[in-house]
Amino acid sequence: MATLRFNKKKCYKKRWNSMNNQKQIGAELINDLEKERGSKVIVYFTGDRQPFSSKIAEDAVRPLYEHLLNLDFNKEEKVIDLFLYSRGGDVSVPWRIASMFREFCKEFNILIPYKAQSAATLLSLGADNIIMGKKAELGPIDPTLVKATIGEGVLPQQEISVEDVNSFLSFIKERANINDQSALAEVVGSLVNQISPLTLGSVNRQNSHIRLVARKLLTSRKEKMDEEKINSIIETLTEKIYSHGHGIGRKEAKDIGLPVIIPDDKVENLIWRLYLKYEEFLTLTDPVYPEIELARDESKDLKDLIVAVIESTKKLHIHKANVELRKNRKVPPSPQINLNINLQLPPSIRPEQIPQQAQQILQQLMAQISQNITQLVQQEIIRQSPIVGIEGRVYGGKWYEEK
Repeated sequence: MATLRFNKKKCYKKRWNSMNNQKQIGAELINDLEKERGSKVIVYFTGDRQPFSSKIAEDAVRPLYEHLLNLDFNKEEKVIDLFLYSRGGDVSVPWRIASMFREFCKEFNILIPYKAQSAATLLSLGADNIIMGKKAELGPIDPTLVKATIGEGVLPQQEISVEDVNSFLSFIKERANINDQSALAEVVGSLVNQISPLTLGSVNRQNSHIRLVARKLLTSRKEKMDEEKINSIIETLTEKIYSHGHGIGRKEAKDIGLPVIIPDDKVENLIWRLYLKYEEFLTLTDPVYPEIELARDESKDLKDLIVAVIESTKKLHIHKANVELRKNRKVPPSPQINLNINLQLPPSIRPEQIPQQAQQILQQLMAQISQNITQLVQQEIIRQSPIVGIEGRVYGGKWYEEK
């Protein structure tokens, strides 16, 4: 299994080298989609290859702007389609992207081939039309916060839904009927033990912020919505869908009141084929298994993982990041270290009887043993310390333009 895993990795690198020569991934299909739609298309694709899922983030705004500047409109009616795939991300970014796109067009649409969840759904609220394929799915926009842990880091990062915290507190008060102040304090104390106070402190602020952003995006559309419809959409997407992982298909999205358009067969086919291009390029169906990567090592650096793509017909940006994996061990309180390096000559041999050259060799050996003591101690501590998890650190992430 490990051999097959690394063979796949080699194929992935080879495929990327060939892409470097072509300077494009899906440009040909993007061009076909533009002709069929009568629009300009920009792809923003954040990969979800496990366990290193990438997300919508502020650093994508600048390369997206460069793609917008590079668009060549031939018609008076300027229409831009954003081809979007993402599991979510920073909820402060969708407004920046949507408002920026509107500076360049008269109509702003979003094409969804598959997953456009959380912050990606939020971004879709700012579109004049949401073109959803058969497999397309939106999701609730109740924000999730990264669960801050004290001490240990884990992959993937644990997340907690803001609405889950609110539901827990409501359950305690309303369903469990706990109203005594001391009992409530004890319950809240147990919650703080599971989730850091910093994370809990963000709950109320994020709750208000997500509704504000959703309202701004919905009111930015070319075709205005009445206030009642706006309130209904926001309430449904933030509170009435009880699972953050629920996938909202195009029929349900229409029922909610979103401006969903079902594409014809030709556009549907182009959208899905374009998705498959990026799925293959980012090897989304080939997860990285940290336990296999660390089968023989205590730590390992995975360099230049490609985790996201922004592409139009004439430009290509890729996002590369490095990941450091490290085994997390539980060191015993009092490790038993027993290193016996007491070397003695046999009683029948006196030091002065040893030839000078042999004495020099012995001295060199003793010096080498002394230098290796630290390493021997570390190895013994590792042997006595069971593995309790794997820590991961992502660093050096950056967008690169392929020229």
